[in-house]
Amino acid sequence: MSEDLNQVQVREFQVGDRVSGKVTKVEEKQVLVSIEDSKLDGIVPISELSSLHVEKASDVVSEGDDLDLEVIKVEEDALVLSKRKIDAEKAWEELAAKFETGEVFEAQVKEVVKGGLVVDLGVRGFVPASLVEAHFVEDFSEYMDLTMSFKIVELDKEKNRLILSHRAVVEQEKGKQKQALLDKIQPGKILEGTVQRITDFGAFVDIGGIDGLVHISQLSHQHVDKPTDVVKEGQTVTVKVLSVDRDNERISLSIKETQPGPWANINEKASKGSVLEGTVKRLVSYGAFVEVLPGVEGLVHISQISHKHIATPFEVLKEGQQVKVKVLDVNENEQRISLSIKELEENPEEEYKNYELPEEPKGFQLGELFGDKLKNFKN
Repeated sequence: MSEDLNQVQVREFQVGDRVSGKVTKVEEKQVLVSIEDSKLDGIVPISELSSLHVEKASDVVSEGDDLDLEVIKVEEDALVLSKRKIDAEKAWEELAAKFETGEVFEAQVKEVVKGGLVVDLGVRGFVPASLVEAHFVEDFSEYMDLTMSFKIVELDKEKNRLILSHRAVVEQEKGKQKQALLDKIQPGKILEGTVQRITDFGAFVDIGGIDGLVHISQLSHQHVDKPTDVVKEGQTVTVKVLSVDRDNERISLSIKETQPGPWANINEKASKGSVLEGTVKRLVSYGAFVEVLPGVEGLVHISQISHKHIATPFEVLKEGQQVKVKVLDVNENEQRISLSIKELEENPEEEYKNYELPEEPKGFQLGELFGDKLKNFKN
């Protein structure tokens, strides 16, 4: 038995051998371990405890811990060992599997450095600033010691390169939420949203994790020159879903469809017989369309333009001209208003009809009428 024990105690170790050890003492800059089947003590320098920078050995291990180690140097009375190498070897295998499957995992931020964050995964993982969040972050100090979810976006064991991304996880989650919302949302639904971006052709509104477009033509019942005349970024708006294109992930929205139209209660705003002022918007062969209220146009039929006969409205009116009109008829359901210009003008023919001729003299003689002519005839 003692013979066997002596053989184990004098066993020679080679660089690269793997051994198991128990921590017997933790010093500031190194750790002492007892090695199974060996009379030699093991020393793990602080630089070989972790792939990250370590201030104190006690930050990584405690007395009594069992460690898997690799021999990196054989000295006369001790073995110099590395925990970092074994951890890295195991880590690369696990990380390669995570990278292959696109697995999302959690890890704690160990360092905040210039240009990003550092995570300990058995090997040093780096998170570039651009891959931390989907939005710009100016100060990363609050991320220290924070546990976050990551995906591996680049892995190269030979170059000891491991790039992680939290942004990819955030965008993946947003993508799932977006798809769920696209599956759920239906045309005709009324929602509340927040204006995210404004362009020349409309406004993009966030309706709970997905943006929809309110085209400039759907911002208001009135004509809109610039979307910024109607909405601003950050504004909360009520929108109606017009259409959903799930394949292209596009949603068309409308603000004006949620608001009372210009024709609502038109019977009160432009009652029959009322006189309004408007602008000639269009001239056609059969009359003129006059805007009497924002978004409300009525027709002045050619027969209602003037008391005198005209061949075309162009003889009397021009686009952009301000005119006074009288409401002849209103139909809210059909959104039609009949107007008249001539009803507000005097009719020259009526004035002529009302004109009284002077009374003719009575009892006159033919001689009085033809006297001079008869005299000449006699001569």
